Amino acid sequence: MSDTPLPAGKEPLIDLDHLYREIEAAETRIRPHIRETYLEESPTFGRQAGGRVWFKLENFQHTGSFKARGAVNKLLTLTPEIRANGVITASTGNHGAAVGYALSQVGGRGTVYVPENASPAKLANISRWGIEIRTFGQDSVESERRARQAAEESGRPFISPYNDPDIVAGQGTIGLELVRQMPAPERVYIALGGGGLAAGVALALKRRWPQTRIIACSPENSAVMMASINAGRILELASRPTLSDGTAGGGRSRQYHVPALPGTGRRVRHRQRNRNRRCHAPVHTH
Repeated sequence: MSDTPLPAGKEPLIDLDHLYREIEAAETRIRPHIRETYLEESPTFGRQAGGRVWFKLENFQHTGSFKARGAVNKLLTLTPEIRANGVITASTGNHGAAVGYALSQVGGRGTVYVPENASPAKLANISRWGIEIRTFGQDSVESERRARQAAEESGRPFISPYNDPDIVAGQGTIGLELVRQMPAPERVYIALGGGGLAAGVALALKRRWPQTRIIACSPENSAVMMASINAGRILELASRPTLSDGTAGGGRSRQYHVPALPGTGRRVRHRQRNRNRRCHAPVHTH
């Protein structure tokens, strides 16, 4: 295990006001290419929770996940010449498909590195968008390391799945949609993973709903980012198998958005593996 200290002090080192403005700009920028997804109340989950529960249905987003938001926003910040020369990314599936979709919308070409154990269904989703797929490594850490090396060697930009202000801003547009779609809830649950979704959505919501509790969820078998936040430093920990492969793992030694996570006032919790729970999208309870 190795670790890297998080920025010292209680205040985030990034400008949260600037990041919030970037979320608002992303909302306008990506709207021609991104759906405003449904917010649906679930009576079944409401009965189980003893309250009212809503799901933000990002599974109805283009490519089947929220990742399209960040990918489209990031690629629209690049020049057409850079996109035409090609971009490189790494993914366990959803982000790769998102970058492929974004390239099909705004123009350009790209390569995605995936681990050897990537889900066949997710690989099929990536390939339908025409992006080149290269397989490398036993897990997402190894494939991302190889992708970053290839980007550096070729001079092509690396499109991070989470560790990029433009990606974080794109994902944060979910928060702006929620504010339009419902009154302030008591709690919001968000999948944590590498933290890009949680940082963007939490910041957007806290600006409009300061009293709402925001809770980030990680699978118990791969709660690397949660452990890093609680420890106050970036940890590199082994992950065990989990049904929630899309939220597994954590971050890198240089994390743009990690300071924003404690800055939003969010609590971070495990989700128990033996209950087979998975965060596809934020869940809201009144």
